[in-house]
Amino acid sequence: MSQKLICQCGSVELHVTLAQDPSEAMLCDCSCCRRRAVPNVDVKLADLKVVKGHECLTLYTWGTSTAKHYFCRNCGIYTHHQRRSRPDVYGVNIGALEGVNPSEFAPFGWVDGVNHPSNEKT
Repeated sequence: MSQKLICQCGSVELHVTLAQDPSEAMLCDCSCCRRRAVPNVDVKLADLKVVKGHECLTLYTWGTSTAKHYFCRNCGIYTHHQRRSRPDVYGVNIGALEGVNPSEFAPFGWVDGVNHPSNEKT
């Protein structure tokens, strides 16, 4: 089932088909995710479509530049990111899904983003 994901100001709209139920949302403790504390769920790359506001999305990356975090440049809301741990899926902000209140699914589990294998020095 396709769901609508909208930023706070309405400039960005995505249509996504979730690969997980919002009740399976997780938080990540990597340096970026723990600061924004947004639970997210998986969406296959092909199952995320930007239908409005592509020009309003801002990309943020750091470190290995594998993870790609997208935000609305107008209101600052994080919409989705391509994961470093699983670059074959996006993580999407369940709080931006139309009709979804993350408080209904709390508490959330945690993903260990601090100890990611690509951080290991060889």
